[in-house]
Amino acid sequence: MPLEAKILVVEDDPDILTILRDQLELDGFEVKTATCGKKAVEAFNIYNPDLILLDLNLPDIDGLRVCKNIRSKSRDTAIIMITARDSLVDKVRGFETGCDDYIVKPFEYLEVQARIKAVLRRRGVGSGRAPKQGVMDYGAIKIFTERREVEVEGRRIKLTKKEYDLLELLATYPDKVLDRAFIIGELWPNKEVYSWSRALDVHILRLRQKIEPDPEHPRFIITHPGVGYRFSSGE
Repeated sequence: MPLEAKILVVEDDPDILTILRDQLELDGFEVKTATCGKKAVEAFNIYNPDLILLDLNLPDIDGLRVCKNIRSKSRDTAIIMITARDSLVDKVRGFETGCDDYIVKPFEYLEVQARIKAVLRRRGVGSGRAPKQGVMDYGAIKIFTERREVEVEGRRIKLTKKEYDLLELLATYPDKVLDRAFIIGELWPNKEVYSWSRALDVHILRLRQKIEPDPEHPRFIITHPGVGYRFSSGE
């Protein structure tokens, strides 16, 4: 599985922790572990993982609080909760706190593996994601991530917060088609916009009107009917 992703496993049960670590390493992942909430947050700050497998029943800090803490610092890191709590209320709380998926104990490793692959695929890990290093330079268009500013052919473009977020998200995965569900999940993580909503299409239209030389024949933001959108790097 050539994903080359970094995974942080947060689990206080030593047997489960060992099984997950060993299996994930066999699958080619780089793995770090933590046995409590405090160590999980510390490991996140140092390690910057692509994905966290997070047990909710931790000895010091509740996993929901750990998830909330991490999500307040990063929207990029995927979080899959693993827990014995299987009620609908617990699942809803998990998703509201910011997790990407929810696995109930007892589980088979193949299920964990499949969930990890699906979440990483949705987030584009290992799929040509471009690093953010202050400026994303694609020649005609430049995105200054620290200042949240955009220039097209040397001209400063004024964007709304959501328009900027949309452009940066697309440009973070140059020449890769992002499906609608992924884009909506990233831009509206609290589920205030659903997959059938036209809000995304409206924002695409407005963004094109501001950055495209000819919005009717887009150069930067390409539509893939029935799938989603792609940012063209021009290469």
